Parts: sequence; C-alpha cells; structure tokens
Amino acid sequence: MLINKLQGVIFDLDNTLVSSSLNFDEIRVALGCPLGSDLLDFVAALPPQEQVEATRVLIEFETIDATNATNLAGTLELLALIAELELPCAIVTRNCREAAVVKLNNNNIDIPILLTREDHKAKPAPDALLHLAECWQTPPENLLYVGDYLYDLQAAENANTMSCLVTNGTPASYEDLASVVVNDLTELTDMIKKLFSTQC
Repeated sequence: MLINKLQGVIFDLDNTLVSSSLNFDEIRVALGCPLGSDLLDFVAALPPQEQVEATRVLIEFETIDATNATNLAGTLELLALIAELELPCAIVTRNCREAAVVKLNNNNIDIPILLTREDHKAKPAPDALLHLAECWQTPPENLLYVGDYLYDLQAAENANTMSCLVTNGTPASYEDLASVVVNDLTELTDMIKKLFSTQC
C-alpha cells in the first residue's frame, strides 16, 4: 500500500520497463568474477588496466542485450498516466548509459531524466534517488521507486522512498521489503488510478 502522498515516480529499467536477457553468471565467468559477487563492485576493485578491459566487456554484454529489449506489459500505459497526472518521472539504473539510451530509443520510452551508474553510486546506494528528491524539491517519502530486484527495494529503503516490486509473475523472497507488489505495470497503473480518484 502507498501510505504517503505520491508526488513522483522513479523506475528501474531492465525487467521493469523493458525486457532483458542478461545472464549475470555468464558475465561473471567472462570477467573472472566469483559467482554470487556483485559485478560492479568486482570491476571497481580491479587494478586500473584490468578495470578498463572488464568495463569494456561488461558494456559489450549490455549493448548487445539492449538491441533485443522490448517494452514490458503496461509500460506505455503507465507512462501515459504519469504524464497525464503531471507527476515528475525518472529512471535510475545500474546499466551503462550507452545501453540504456538504446533501450529507451528503440522502445519509444520518453522519460526526461536518465541516471546510470556513470552518474551516481550504483544501487543499493540511495544517492540517485536522493538527488532526484532534491531536484524535484520533494520529500523522499513521497516518491515511489519501481523495480524488479532486491537492490531496487534496498535503494528505496536507504533513501526512505516508497517502493514497488514488479515480480513479472515470479515470487521473490524479499517481497516483504516492498511497499507494494505487482505482477506487472498494468496492476500498478490501476493502483495509481484508484489512488488519485480517491484523492479528488
């Protein structure tokens, strides 16, 4: 349940707005990253020369994935509703900017603010979410962060925003961390419509 007044919506990208077929264990093997370790933390800890090569390989995986990404159910309808309600909207993703821009352009996603790992410390750090709250001059607790993974919920918790977990039909062990849980964005659209109809 969204317990606070909704004054802005922030989205994760992969498997939230668009599909992704990235196989993170395959990427870990390619980079020599231990299974179960955070990829971005692993790359950041490498010596400079190795870090450059690992970053190149990681971006190559991401850009290949970007060319095949498609909108998920309810994406464009939810974005249309957010625009109609005149709510500020942004994307915060762990993706590289290059891949994220391809995904947005290929799928006609018009969201004015895109923050990637090049802009702020990556999730679950709250930096990007807090930056948006400051830019929009909105209390973090009145913002909703929408994502599909544990890092998204942790980032929201760390920033003190509301959170929505999109399960894409697969239950997760960390659902209890989310303010609301939906199967897809169509459910979130219906929820926001009802929320604003009761506020009128």
